[in-house]
Amino acid sequence: MASGAAGSRDPLRAFGLDGEVAIVTGGGAGIGLAIAEAMAAVGARVAIVDRKADTAVQAAEAIGRRGGVAAAYALDITDAAATARTFATIAERQKRLDILVNSAGLAIRKPAVDLTPADWQPVVDVNLTGLFFASREAAKHMIAGGRGGRIVNIASMMGLSGGGLYPNASYQATKGAVVNLTRALAIEWAKEKVRVNAIAPTYVRTGFIGPLLKDPALVAKIEAMTPLGRLADPADIVGAALYLASAASAMVTGHTLAVDGGFLAQ
Repeated sequence: MASGAAGSRDPLRAFGLDGEVAIVTGGGAGIGLAIAEAMAAVGARVAIVDRKADTAVQAAEAIGRRGGVAAAYALDITDAAATARTFATIAERQKRLDILVNSAGLAIRKPAVDLTPADWQPVVDVNLTGLFFASREAAKHMIAGGRGGRIVNIASMMGLSGGGLYPNASYQATKGAVVNLTRALAIEWAKEKVRVNAIAPTYVRTGFIGPLLKDPALVAKIEAMTPLGRLADPADIVGAALYLASAASAMVTGHTLAVDGGFLAQ
């Protein structure tokens, strides 16, 4: 049911992922962890992929204690060959691959005039190139399996805006590229039944923006600029991810869903 069209008799079933296999990159913490936990809770077998092995293991064990099914894989997604091997291993062990959530991300916040090649390149490598490597490998297995699949990219509302609260040019550039890469892959893979969408979150209270959270004036400014009046929590992103990863969104592809408290609507 989960990979086909949403049924009218029991529409809530369309959000379930029973028996499906999901890979979540950056799944050891923050948004990725929240999504991995939610997918396991609605029936998916989840592969937690994270650059830090111990973080991935801890996340998988936590899901297991709650009754979910998860396995941990240490992977640097900027390594194309390693990504291919890891995704092939997951697909072989699980006998299928249905969902990929690209949540791994990096930000180096500096004024643009101070960004060196050593600052710029890692952000591009993780946020864009690594995301592409993961998407490419996932699509290969989804297409080969004949069932298609769903890819959900974690972009950012800063991929749809010039920002301005603080300098973050490399992050914004890569997230803007993710938005358009989402469109391009959605069009290319539609005939193979692989749907590709993205989520553009606002500022989410995770370790990723830890330094920003230590600035009360900046937090207050963000809250004042957000119609709903607050920053997001990881749980706020989960509903959008389940929607885009399930049959509930069977006619949605190439779309970027802002989860931003109304920030971009102004």
